[in-house]
Amino acid sequence: MKLSKGKLPLSLMAIIISAVAFSGVIFTEDLRFLTEEKEKSMRKDELIDEDKIGFNPSECKVMDGQWVFNSSMEPPYTEQTCPYIEKQVACQSHGRKDKDFLHWEWQLDDCTLPRFNARVVLEKLRGKRMMFVGDSLQRGQWLSFVCMLQAGIPEDQKFMNRSTRSLAVFGAKEFNATVEFYWAPFLIESNSDLPIITDTTKRILHVDSIAKHAKNWVGVDILVFNTYVWWMTGHKLKSVWGSFSNGDEGNEELDIVFAYRLGLKTWANWVDSNIDPDLTRVFFITMSPAHMRSTDWGNEKGIKCYNETKPVMKRGHWGSGSNKQLMEVVSNIIEKMRVPVTIVNITQLSEYRIDGHVSVYTETGGQKLTRKQKANPKRYADCIHWCLPGVPDTWNQVLYAYL
Repeated sequence: MKLSKGKLPLSLMAIIISAVAFSGVIFTEDLRFLTEEKEKSMRKDELIDEDKIGFNPSECKVMDGQWVFNSSMEPPYTEQTCPYIEKQVACQSHGRKDKDFLHWEWQLDDCTLPRFNARVVLEKLRGKRMMFVGDSLQRGQWLSFVCMLQAGIPEDQKFMNRSTRSLAVFGAKEFNATVEFYWAPFLIESNSDLPIITDTTKRILHVDSIAKHAKNWVGVDILVFNTYVWWMTGHKLKSVWGSFSNGDEGNEELDIVFAYRLGLKTWANWVDSNIDPDLTRVFFITMSPAHMRSTDWGNEKGIKCYNETKPVMKRGHWGSGSNKQLMEVVSNIIEKMRVPVTIVNITQLSEYRIDGHVSVYTETGGQKLTRKQKANPKRYADCIHWCLPGVPDTWNQVLYAYL
């Protein structure tokens, strides 16, 4: 049969139409499958979000959570973008090569911890003073806070004043705000505040004296206190109280927990007598754990925190570098105070972070560790202080949530 030019037989046309229709069915089914999978995924995400409430201080426990590795999470600043990082905690400048410690994210079990928002904090601080008070670990948290805050402020609108050894002041001119650090490692007075006495057996605490330090806290709008590691000497603490003609010669040696309770009561009495809670918010940062014994986390052949590159994953891990008796002292004293004090519990989340310390990537006496010193981590690894950026950034994320 001769075909007309440009025409197909009916049977061939029927085959083509059927094929196109069948392809359309397959495409539709594929599209339906992909859509259903996407909807399932969205529902799953929504379910996860619904399971976690927004951060509420009365309902959320910041100690209940886990460290989750997030390779896409960038640190909030770097040693290059923050000019205020002190050399002692600038680990990468001192040769630390691994970077996984920068990508662990603390996720709460039942709540969502908000991201630190510098603009929100600056607005919160407009016309105000914020002051961190305590030891070198508190100074590290202050540096972290400043580094996270300063990134979006133009150079001519910020300043740093470190003219005295006991007080450092970062300022944001446009907001008429300052974030300060005041050195008081015991909060109360001692003969080792400045200059520091390195021999702990020669330090003497004035357990009922605080005025010399506290006069610098008057008029501050947000006070953030800590004191812990200086008390942990491993021996009884020489202490005096009252005014006696023989001065420090009349000291007595007190058990650490007893001396800590006396000192913290002195601090609490000052806060209750001098702080107007309508004008000033007060926070207390719990102890920052040291990681001096690798056997605490099952590394029998380890040397303190040296060469640790991952957190401890065992839930509730608690090592010998944190003292639960002192935690109880803090809790018992603060709950009886007239002025409300917010306890910011950073201890448990930090207990896991054996990888976050400066270790041998630091300096001593203002000098970088030599190659020989780095090769002797048993003596020189610092497993008390933390790298920046690093774990203290999470402390400030938690503090931000309370703010």
